[in-house]
Amino acid sequence: MKKIRLDKILGNMGYGSRKELKKIIKYGYVKVDGKIVSKSSIQVNPHESIIEINGERVEYKEYIYIMMNKPQDVISATYDNRHETVIDLLEEKYLVFEPFPMGRLDIDTEGMLIITNDGKLSHEILSPKKHIPKTYYAHVDGRIDEKDIKAFKEGITLDDGYKAKPAQLIIKERGEVSKAELTIYEGKFHQVKRMFEARNKKVTYLKRIAMGNLKLDEGLKLGEYRELTDEELDILRQSMLK
Repeated sequence: MKKIRLDKILGNMGYGSRKELKKIIKYGYVKVDGKIVSKSSIQVNPHESIIEINGERVEYKEYIYIMMNKPQDVISATYDNRHETVIDLLEEKYLVFEPFPMGRLDIDTEGMLIITNDGKLSHEILSPKKHIPKTYYAHVDGRIDEKDIKAFKEGITLDDGYKAKPAQLIIKERGEVSKAELTIYEGKFHQVKRMFEARNKKVTYLKRIAMGNLKLDEGLKLGEYRELTDEELDILRQSMLK
């Protein structure tokens, strides 16, 4: 990584504005590799140097990767003047990174959402060329049977005439209200709901439980979130290579 201005590093980590940091550094509160520095403009490699403010070590991050179990009635956006957003649920310490949701879930859909500030990874994950699978758990009004499984496997034609890519439908429970898991390889608007509607069935509950090989942490309650582990981030990245 290239060297970065010290005040930019500290500003990115939420330690203050450039003007505030200039004073903090000038008065000797900041050390780099054990030595007090007096100029905010010095260039530092934050991954190789030890930076301290008032004796507290700065743990520098360039990117954040957060897994959230999105609740209903919260939208997948950075800002909305009518509804609460997934960004509104985050602690203030994450906001300095200017995070955004990687893709979207409908307002009435729960489950796994990745929030990051890594635009390159987000673009690659969401690229239609990658065909990264997304798996959902659904409650459906209507009895799902083997004919539905076959139809999904062959590709459902949506209401606008678009033929969706083949999808894997697994019946978890049969009945007047069926329960199923569905894996799709694209992300058309309201796609899961529209696919079932094409089979004369209505989705009444929908939850995303996986992206690629990365599964939702079942320990996360609705509205809860945590940072991805290095292993989970590798799993997500590996999904792009398949």
